[in-house]
Amino acid sequence: MPSLNIGKLLGKTAFHRSQTLGYRNGYAIVRRPTVGIGGDRLQFNQLSQAELDELASKAPVLTYGQPKQAPPADFIPAYVAFDKKVLKFDAYFQEDVPMSTEEQYRIRQVNIYYYLEDDSMSVIEPVVENSGIPQGKLIKRQRLAKNDRGDHYHWKDLNRGINITIYGKTFRIVDCDQFTQVFLESQGIELNPPEKMALDPYTELRKQPLRKYVTPSDFDQLKQFLTFDKQVLRFYAIWDDTDSMYGECRTYIIHYYLMDDTVEIREVHERNDGRDPFPLLMNRQRMPKVLVENAKNFPQCVLEISDQEVLEWYTAKDFIVGKSLTVLGRTFFIYDCDPFTRRYYKEKFGITDLPRIDVNKQEPPLVKQELPPYNGFGLVEDSAQNCFALIPKAPKKDVIKMLVNDNKVLRYLAALESPIPEDKDRRFVFSYFLATDMISIFEPPVRNSGIIGGKYLGRTKVVKPYSTVDNPIYYGPSDFFIGAVIEVFGHRFIILDTDEYVLKYMESNAAQYSPEALASVQKHVRKLEAPASESESKQTEKDPGVQELEALIDTIQKQLKDHSCKDNIREAFQIYDKEASGYVDRDMFFKICESLNVPVDDSLVKELIRLCSHGEGKINYYNFVRAFSD
Repeated sequence: MPSLNIGKLLGKTAFHRSQTLGYRNGYAIVRRPTVGIGGDRLQFNQLSQAELDELASKAPVLTYGQPKQAPPADFIPAYVAFDKKVLKFDAYFQEDVPMSTEEQYRIRQVNIYYYLEDDSMSVIEPVVENSGIPQGKLIKRQRLAKNDRGDHYHWKDLNRGINITIYGKTFRIVDCDQFTQVFLESQGIELNPPEKMALDPYTELRKQPLRKYVTPSDFDQLKQFLTFDKQVLRFYAIWDDTDSMYGECRTYIIHYYLMDDTVEIREVHERNDGRDPFPLLMNRQRMPKVLVENAKNFPQCVLEISDQEVLEWYTAKDFIVGKSLTVLGRTFFIYDCDPFTRRYYKEKFGITDLPRIDVNKQEPPLVKQELPPYNGFGLVEDSAQNCFALIPKAPKKDVIKMLVNDNKVLRYLAALESPIPEDKDRRFVFSYFLATDMISIFEPPVRNSGIIGGKYLGRTKVVKPYSTVDNPIYYGPSDFFIGAVIEVFGHRFIILDTDEYVLKYMESNAAQYSPEALASVQKHVRKLEAPASESESKQTEKDPGVQELEALIDTIQKQLKDHSCKDNIREAFQIYDKEASGYVDRDMFFKICESLNVPVDDSLVKELIRLCSHGEGKINYYNFVRAFSD
């Protein structure tokens, strides 16, 4: 164990061992101790001064070779290094105001921006609302000259507490932002201490509160305010202006505030009254009752009325239910008040009888709308729509009835009752459309009769004779039976015959018909069925054309009994035969046959079409359909 030198340890207080563990950048490293116990410097493991000098002058060329020259640093241009780096200075300048009595000069605060990338500057004045001065960008971004020699301002020329002159205006720089301060200090510029921003004296004067002058009064208004605070008398009134042109009777609510004897008139609006929703007719104010004689021409709309112009003001005793009150040239009639007002008048004035007055006017009796006499054009219901609205609308139709009775037509054969001999042999086909209750009349053309057949009456409703114009009665299905007389616009027709569908319809809807009408049709049909076979045989013997037609129909029925077109062929022709005449145009006939795949190119079918052809380009489809029915 080495011996300790006691003499060297005298007078020393630190005897701990040196630390050999350290941290650098967060990593643990081992370091050699440089001092021993007691703080004495260790002499071993260290180089002497001569060895250190030798190492400093020794070049490691022989060991590592000639050292390479370090590459030059990358060049960064100024517009890249100083991009988006701007120095900001707070400044102000003084502007003279020669044409004003309230201010002699004006202080305008600005911001001076210096752009490091190109040594340009700009001066911007913050916009102050309602200042009346063009503000914003005072000097746009550019390089600014600082003297007559053409030198420009540099960031080294800018500092706090200095004056700079730009275009004849002297700006006082008082402060800068944090970035500007750090940048200038990093470049070795000593900044002056910041100064306070100068304030505009006129602007500061405007910020001071206005002086208020209160005139003392003998009346104790404070006591009145504290006693009657939130106590309001409410009256219900009307303004009747019906005597003037376009006048009307309108309701209002009058509020009388007891705390300061002011009056307020509010309008009462109703839903969809067509008026703008202004809540007040008269704002809350004191109302003069009697003016001074000299104050009648006082400009009340411009100046406020004071006690000098008024002899008497309106008070609570002037507002009585059942009396009129003139305010601003309008006469209001008070007809009711609220319970608080009734209680106040009872306690204050001793008035107990304040009943509500009925001001509702009885409505005049409604004027019955009378329709003008029927002029004979169109339907009565359709013509009446012109009296109900400025833009007439079509009468409403029974849609369910139209859907249920769609394509349902009742056909009747009728004769014209006329004293003219030529009209006795004329026959007409009546078609009654159940969907719309309309009637159409068709007269089958007869050769060499001298009368042009075709449509006799288009679809329309026919009014029964002796029915009134106000309550017209139209012909219905129950009015058509064998022997019935139908009068159509002055012409009388007698029903002679019907088809089988009419009989089926009458039997299925027997409640609509009288027993006599149903019996007449049934008897007529039985009478026709009995001699049917005899008449057919006789007609066949008499008319060879009919024999040829019947034989051709039988032949076609045998050959085309399985053809697919025979199911709906009759319905297809009836759709296009609007008048139920049994005839269709020749072009329409071939279109229907083509749509139903009828073999019109067959020789037998061509012959049948020839026999069913009628004059004027029409074809009788009744006999043609028989060839395709069972």
